[in-house]
Amino acid sequence: MEQRPPGPTQPVDMAAWTRRLADIFVGRKVIMAFFVLAGMTHRVDQLLRYGARRPLLIPHALGTGAVPSAADADVHLLAMPPERLVTDEVRRTEQLSIEPTEDIRRAVEAYDRDRRAVWWLAPPCRTGELLGRPAYGGRPASWAALEDKLIADDIWAACKVPGPPVRVASCTYDELVGAARELDRGSGTVWSGDARDGLNGGAEYTFWVRTERQARSSYSFLTEHCERVRVMPFLEGTPCSIHGFVLPDGVAVFRPVETVVLRRPDTGRFVYGGLGTWWDPPDGDRAHMRIVARRVGGWLADAVGYRGGFSVDGVLTADGFVPTEMNPRFTGGLTTVARATPDVPLELLQLNVVAGNDPAISAADFESLVVTAADENRGGRMMGISVGGEMSTQRSVEVIWEADRFREAQDGEEPTGTATLGPGPVGGIVLLETAPDALRSGMRMAEMNAALLRFADAEWGTDFGRVEPAADVRR
Repeated sequence: MEQRPPGPTQPVDMAAWTRRLADIFVGRKVIMAFFVLAGMTHRVDQLLRYGARRPLLIPHALGTGAVPSAADADVHLLAMPPERLVTDEVRRTEQLSIEPTEDIRRAVEAYDRDRRAVWWLAPPCRTGELLGRPAYGGRPASWAALEDKLIADDIWAACKVPGPPVRVASCTYDELVGAARELDRGSGTVWSGDARDGLNGGAEYTFWVRTERQARSSYSFLTEHCERVRVMPFLEGTPCSIHGFVLPDGVAVFRPVETVVLRRPDTGRFVYGGLGTWWDPPDGDRAHMRIVARRVGGWLADAVGYRGGFSVDGVLTADGFVPTEMNPRFTGGLTTVARATPDVPLELLQLNVVAGNDPAISAADFESLVVTAADENRGGRMMGISVGGEMSTQRSVEVIWEADRFREAQDGEEPTGTATLGPGPVGGIVLLETAPDALRSGMRMAEMNAALLRFADAEWGTDFGRVEPAADVRR
């Protein structure tokens, strides 16, 4: 049976609770920094609704989608060229929160001469204080260090959570190949690089190795960026995650999220896609995933005094859920849950508890509130990041899902959604905003996400190439 905290004790007054959490912004200037500009739009709406003063936005890229109105915010777009990798973009934003440039200093001083503003920073950033002003939204260095994929297996052991067999090898070709031979179950192995040079993400330091050619190319990349590499068997199944939220009185645990990780079978690379909550694993697997998250959250609280959201990512294999990594931050999966349940102030609670403020809710009440809302309100977004060059304009087209592919909608047809190609922090990004009834509860996004990238290659000349969804082996 699933272990749960005590049940909710009383109904939550959402309006009063939100007002209390929003007190960090009421009547104050706010400097929102190191998101893409399009990602700031709904956050600006929140700030103004909470009673903040006109904010200053410091994005590092435009992004794709609607941007905040000039009537609502000042914008200081950083003049930075796009990075080559998502990993480089994340590291750059983190570094800016540690050592802001002179350009950022001037913009902040011009906006807030009396030094009474507060910061709202992107999740990878450091928290505490920046340029003499309180900073919300980031995390301490001790929490960030736990994201190194090479220590995930120590966390599973400490939490008594079964994980995959792994070997941590020095980044030499012979040692990596030797570990792969030992662990290969017939479908190859997965090689993941360490965090020697900082946080990595977007599956860019992760390789599916089945052939000597893939081993050579993977080693060539990893030896430039890493000292040690985690080797494990390739796990067939649905990539997914389970999220929790550490509060002072316990751990709230939420529902599973499908994480679309597509495959390039010819090169052994992975392509990060979208996130969604339409998919449902079998009830027993859902219960097990939630137990895993509760144990990991308890360990985080005891080991480093952790507060706020986190994720346990893994694969739902034929034998059940196998965890592969842990992300101690407000992840994209939590953003997906928050977007589908806008009346629950998830992100606002995150800002408060990381800062040490009273959450004004128990873990049991919070868990009940989020799980009920997230199960009733499904959502997600399909996407793909193209690194084929810098992009400055957006193009959109309404599409129809038909016979396992997307095509452009014709006049009079009810579209499945709107596909958009636009600028991203490392090139271009393809997004699909679906109609409310485009997917139903229980459906996986993976097949549609792969078809979206094929449509983008054909329609807009993007460079995704042949991609395949993971197999559903746990029906």
